[in-house]
Amino acid sequence: MVANRIPLIAGNWKMNLDHLQAIAFVQKLAWNLTEAKHDFGSVEVAVFPPFTDLRSVQTLVSADKLPLAFGAQDVSEHVSGAYTGEISAAFLAQLECRYVIIGHSERRTLHGETDEQVAAKVAAALAHDIAPIICVGETAEDLEKHGPSAVPVAQLRAALAGVSGAADLVVAYEPVWAIGSGQAATPEQAEQVAAALRAVLVELLGDDVAAKTRILYGGSVKSGNIAGFMREPNVDGALVGGASLDINEFASICRFKQHVGL
Repeated sequence: MVANRIPLIAGNWKMNLDHLQAIAFVQKLAWNLTEAKHDFGSVEVAVFPPFTDLRSVQTLVSADKLPLAFGAQDVSEHVSGAYTGEISAAFLAQLECRYVIIGHSERRTLHGETDEQVAAKVAAALAHDIAPIICVGETAEDLEKHGPSAVPVAQLRAALAGVSGAADLVVAYEPVWAIGSGQAATPEQAEQVAAALRAVLVELLGDDVAAKTRILYGGSVKSGNIAGFMREPNVDGALVGGASLDINEFASICRFKQHVGL
């Protein structure tokens, strides 16, 4: 983590919490962090609820002027048309989504999402001024066969195929072998891959974009291990899964600066 990149702690709720539960959660999270005097200007906090919750979250955040960002868990590569069940970036933009998660490992494995689809979704998000959080990561088999950064680097290259200029984006390294396992990567492992990913950003998009782009770590992130990751120069935040459903735990992760003295 470097000073000129504001850390981002993003909570991916996956298929949890209906719209009423989402309202209660966001209210309590905002209160918890505000009561703890969290500096939202120095550590950005974002939540990623299911699609059915987004309008409720948007209304609450806007009406109460809550200092939280929010986004969607996926987006269609198509703008409009006969694509039953798809959600276009234009719809997300109307809901004031700041971010959208693209290429999450669960989308790649459970839905067969390809690198080409990920690239198309990234382009769709950027076309509507939504910052994509591009997820990359390797399985245990990939790790053994190719080493720690080969697969994430290849996935990022593919995702950025149609991107040029000063794109506003985020990259999330989520080793598939660590997700939900309780066994996170070490900070050193996360830094090694994050540094390789930043090198790709330099090569494809230039020094300025690479310098401002935040690279997150995701995979069994907890309040007890976030400090180690955030001490690494190329790790700028976390994409939090299961722990983001526990308000106190997630708030503690967001407040890593206070409880570890960074």
